[in-house]
Amino acid sequence: MTSSAGKKVVVTGATGNVGTSVVAALAADPGVASIRGIARRMPGWSPPKTEWTAVDLRQEIDLVPHFKGADAVIHLAWAFQPTHDPSATWRTNVLGSLQVFRDAAAAGVPALIHASSVGTYSPGRDAGAVDESWPTHGASEAAYCREKAYLERVLDTHELRNPGMRVVRMRPAFLFKEESGPEQRRIFGGRFLPGPLASPRTVPVVPDIPGLRFQALHTDDAARAYVLAVHREVSGAFNLAAESPLDARDLAALLDARTVRLPRAAARAALVTGYALHLLPASPQLFDAVLRLPLLDCTRARDQLGWQPEHTAQEAVGEMLKGMRTGTGMDTAPLAGRKAS
Repeated sequence: MTSSAGKKVVVTGATGNVGTSVVAALAADPGVASIRGIARRMPGWSPPKTEWTAVDLRQEIDLVPHFKGADAVIHLAWAFQPTHDPSATWRTNVLGSLQVFRDAAAAGVPALIHASSVGTYSPGRDAGAVDESWPTHGASEAAYCREKAYLERVLDTHELRNPGMRVVRMRPAFLFKEESGPEQRRIFGGRFLPGPLASPRTVPVVPDIPGLRFQALHTDDAARAYVLAVHREVSGAFNLAAESPLDARDLAALLDARTVRLPRAAARAALVTGYALHLLPASPQLFDAVLRLPLLDCTRARDQLGWQPEHTAQEAVGEMLKGMRTGTGMDTAPLAGRKAS
């Protein structure tokens, strides 16, 4: 199916944080002939070798014509909001993904590369760094974890029914880049969160919550793993992270702040109140997940994909904070910038 000029790749969710990095990496790859970017809203951004198609995965749409002739489908489309309406995110994230999986198989696409997540893993904070064999039942009752874990079970069955399709599951840590700052400000802090709060010396203290430790990864580093999976005959799951985890002291250093110990119960109570009042979009269950997630062992990605991150976790988070305070974004609907107020 691959032409002499290179591979044809379809990317769903092509205008978001991960999608824009994946499309840019594919566009720069001489082994890729063409890219079809699928998104709910057409972007102003026009990378080389890319054609755009507007598709709303909340609707039942036949994707087979868009997938025909592709060498790989990279499925990134995901809705984080509205967190207060889990039926809405289920419709996009789960039912939409099922449509993508079915239609990719019906179109005869030889490779499906799916964006799973560290959030699919079961609790394992005290287990050390875990490999891809760790159970994937979700770290909390958060809709994000529930939906990611459910799709892992769907893919188990999908692989059995479609033995001729190579299925890859990427399980990255939290993904950041400068251009994602405005989007992540809206997703996790709310659209009214002032951008200057991400500025050094503006935040005097960072709460040091017991158990708060997480891994991060620059989105461009994750994108390189997706492109490697297009070209290499690999299958199965791959952990992706800059392996040194971050804690409150690292965040305080980025913000030129000091840490103040805050009990976990007090932090969660504040989140419960803010979420109940619709002041915060991130649910308390997502906070629970962050405190329970295992750390990721990325040996398999290094050995089988030949992948290594080029940025540290501190650099990735630092870029995101810069994007939040400056309003840096891209000419796509998910990453639309907004100048800090």
